Amino acid sequence: MKTSVIAIGNFDGVHRGHQTVLRQARALADEGAHACLVLTFDPHPREVLGGGTRPPLMRLARRIELLREAGADEVVVEPFTVELAAWSPERFARELLAGRLGARAVVVGSDFRFGRRREGDLVMLGELGRGLGFAAVAAQIAGDERGPFSSTRARSAIEQGDLEEATRVLGRPHAISGRVEEGDRLGRTLGFPTANLGGVVEQLPPYGVYAVRVGGADERGDRGGVMNIGMRPTVDGSRLRIEAHVFDFDGDLYGRDLRVDLVARLRGEQRFESLEALKAQIAADAAAARAILARGL
Repeated sequence: MKTSVIAIGNFDGVHRGHQTVLRQARALADEGAHACLVLTFDPHPREVLGGGTRPPLMRLARRIELLREAGADEVVVEPFTVELAAWSPERFARELLAGRLGARAVVVGSDFRFGRRREGDLVMLGELGRGLGFAAVAAQIAGDERGPFSSTRARSAIEQGDLEEATRVLGRPHAISGRVEEGDRLGRTLGFPTANLGGVVEQLPPYGVYAVRVGGADERGDRGGVMNIGMRPTVDGSRLRIEAHVFDFDGDLYGRDLRVDLVARLRGEQRFESLEALKAQIAADAAAARAILARGL
């Protein structure tokens, strides 16, 4: 069994703080000729233990992709169950970390808790590790003048529509993803056909209009666009719609999986007195989005 350095955490968002931890684990792994592993859990422990749920910053598949890009050789997704939550700290360290994953060093945050009733902490992990052949290492903390980078900080920024702050924390624009579904084709009649995204699970910003980059439309790469998130009060206002107009594209997107980077917020949701007024505003929004994207933001 190959020995490993393991970074443990939820890593939702794989933000700049997480990226710092991965660089730390990668350096330790390279120094000792170990594999660099990430141990994460799905579903989130809060879902199993009744602590409430929040929309994730990204899907699990995207999290794994970005963790690998950040330096992990392998991402181990451990199913989080009531049974696992009942394990003693000793069993968790012995069977999972030392036994199955071959730990030689384990990198965790200073507030890390593990085992039944969250009895284990960083100090206990170090004590257990000394008997099992691994070191417990406190994760480095990265931040800026506003404080540490964190998933909570990124989520708060997104909830407030502060995409500049979200990008600062994440190191990339916040993205949402979904499959294009059949819509009512209203956008096409207004001269701006839209891709209606279904199955979106990521944290949404406030209702409104956004300059975006759309990935997955075709093999050309990301394309610019403008996205509306909201209830469409001018038309019906009956349910949430998440719809993107992709610039300079007239292909069929139905059934495609798209990832949409939210680059900038243009305006809040509003009701217009007529479809003509709505059409004029959409044209203005599209022009504003093109200008923002042209600046490379």
